[in-house]
Amino acid sequence: MKTEAIPVNNFLLQSSKKLVIDVRSPIEFKKGHMPGAINIPLFDDMERAEIGTLYKAKGKEDAVMRGLEIVSPKLTTFINEAKKSTQNKGVLVYCFRGGMRSNSFGWLLNTAGLETQILEGGYKAYRNYVLKQFEKTYKILLLGGATGSGKTEILKCLKQDIPILDLEGLAHHKGSAFGGIGQPAQFPQQLFENNFYNDLIEVDVSKYVLIEDESMSIGYNKIPYPFWLQMKQAPIIKIMVSFDLRVNRLVNEYGKEDIEKLKQSVRNISQQLGPNNSKDCLQWLDEGKLADVAALTLKYYDKAYEYNHTQKNKKIILQVETDTDDPIVNAEKVKRIFAEYGSR
Repeated sequence: MKTEAIPVNNFLLQSSKKLVIDVRSPIEFKKGHMPGAINIPLFDDMERAEIGTLYKAKGKEDAVMRGLEIVSPKLTTFINEAKKSTQNKGVLVYCFRGGMRSNSFGWLLNTAGLETQILEGGYKAYRNYVLKQFEKTYKILLLGGATGSGKTEILKCLKQDIPILDLEGLAHHKGSAFGGIGQPAQFPQQLFENNFYNDLIEVDVSKYVLIEDESMSIGYNKIPYPFWLQMKQAPIIKIMVSFDLRVNRLVNEYGKEDIEKLKQSVRNISQQLGPNNSKDCLQWLDEGKLADVAALTLKYYDKAYEYNHTQKNKKIILQVETDTDDPIVNAEKVKRIFAEYGSR
């Protein structure tokens, strides 16, 4: 009995209510998978490599027979693992192309009494679907401002009131050369995009969404190009926070971090800072003069930020003057501008 295969949009509609199992190898799963899916691999990484080599050398029949030898002792484990995780919700299964791996696994679970469907076209179909979503037209407003303005904290304060997308939160990176310090490890690009899609589908395309003004690259993760093109043309709400307040924010934010990590970040931008400035920053870090380091690096980032804005002269910039870096106060100011612009 062949397991029912359903198209990706139907699969995704059901995925929030059912157990989703990715039966690909661990290395495939680590590279990228559906958010919320669990990995019950039909073959481990070495087994998958062995079967692939055998398929090329001797053909499908020999590869299938070897696959059966490998899988047979695991069948009870597969069923027990799935039953332990289902809570009677039903099961959705996918492999890479929706072929033999997911069909075999789906047949096994159906035989064991678990109502199971598989993804037509597999993970490849899902990825194509995800990437297409970034090509849709969205109504975007950007939250801009120089480094140290507290933009991320402002976004978090606004989360309950207006639609936002926190790309730095998704990327586990704050965008600058220092942005990875104190953050969890970044996801592989595919997983970043999959998580991005999961947040993006919550956005009402008929309304504006607020996103922090970003470069295309956030650490090692890259904003999908079609979406990035829309961000480049989007109007900016620019929060204007004084230089001294921004220095203080950076000192408070990074003051407790590992000095060696801060030094490495300085070295990463040493070409832009220049040899003398870089040398000074490294010495100041040893001496605990964090405000001096913050002030000097901010001057570099301010120049880069202003240059980028001159290259994007098609944007409408709505300035928000403020005499505080309190994110709650500044979020209220941004919210008013957002509401006024969004009502046009």
